[in-house]
Amino acid sequence: MHPSARRLTALAVPSFAAGAMVLLTLPAAPGAAETTGTAAAAPRPAVHDAADTAAEQRTVRKFWTTARMEAARPLEAPSTGSRHFAAAASALLDASGASPAAVAPTSAPASAPTGATSGVSMQAAASGAAAAGSSVYVSSRTSGSSWTAGGTIARTTGRVFFTVTAGSDAGRNASCTGTAVTSANKSVVITAGHCVKVNGAFHANWVFVPGYDQGNRPDGTWPATTLLTTSQWNSGENMNYDVAAAVVAPQGGKSLTDVVGGQGVAFNQPRGRQTYAFGYPAGAPYDGSRLVYCSGRTFDDYLSSEDQGLSCGMTGGSSGGPWLLNFSQSTGGGMVNSVNSFKYNFAPSWMFGPYFGPEAEAVYNTAQNTAQNTTQEPAR
Repeated sequence: MHPSARRLTALAVPSFAAGAMVLLTLPAAPGAAETTGTAAAAPRPAVHDAADTAAEQRTVRKFWTTARMEAARPLEAPSTGSRHFAAAASALLDASGASPAAVAPTSAPASAPTGATSGVSMQAAASGAAAAGSSVYVSSRTSGSSWTAGGTIARTTGRVFFTVTAGSDAGRNASCTGTAVTSANKSVVITAGHCVKVNGAFHANWVFVPGYDQGNRPDGTWPATTLLTTSQWNSGENMNYDVAAAVVAPQGGKSLTDVVGGQGVAFNQPRGRQTYAFGYPAGAPYDGSRLVYCSGRTFDDYLSSEDQGLSCGMTGGSSGGPWLLNFSQSTGGGMVNSVNSFKYNFAPSWMFGPYFGPEAEAVYNTAQNTAQNTTQEPAR
């Protein structure tokens, strides 16, 4: 990690010396995926088996009592020397030649799943979001306000809970944010790399709680059967590739997006777009109980990373929350194109998120083609 940056933690924004960097949540595994056009093949993502049996899923679900969820807070990030950016002009993904790829959002109950298809323009795939008088591009909101308009975003976004297994925070329960997205297996959650892995070890007791609201779990608690991340995050926790996904087990005979719907996803898109960011910040002045959002136009990080920035006051716990293009305020649907990742200590009003290029696309494609656990547990 660059010495002038700090990571935002999963449960709270740690206090670092001026100039340090913090991540919003914990790290994820490496991403590998197919690329399109003339782009070189991306590294194969790192894949980790989580609660992949019915017995393990029951144990994880019972572990997350209401009291444990309410007690989960952002964790202190590891020392700043343990993360790095490895920025290089030649590595800028939006100049790599990879073709745009997008998957349109689905509503609950989900329609027939569609895999990410190279060459599909994001604008065409998201045409439904801009229809029927939807408000797509609106004025900026940077303070981090509670989202009260409901819609697809309120059902597909949720809190992620897990137990850290390595480093000084080993054994501590923490939280991040994740998003249910349209996928072939109807079971994929997109989040940040550090929300699935940190200090060289994947987290335990990983669950996704869509629509979390002040302790309520309107659509159940979904244990992960598989955790995935980019190879760059997996091997070196490179901030430019802080992307991850989870495949969650079906419940009550239904898959995740059958119940809550799914946001669309988009890769290899132009930078500097109007964007909405969502999350469950748990660091002061927030407490993790409500869905919060910011909006505005992204800008390139000119300091240490290849990420994009957004003016946003969300804090730790919002890590992994979705950045959406072509977001409709009326329907709550859009295209996930990044996630909350980190802030610089000297610029708390700026949030940064990784560019969704071939590596992120590989994580998504591997996740959506991962078989579900076929033993279905009753929804809880």
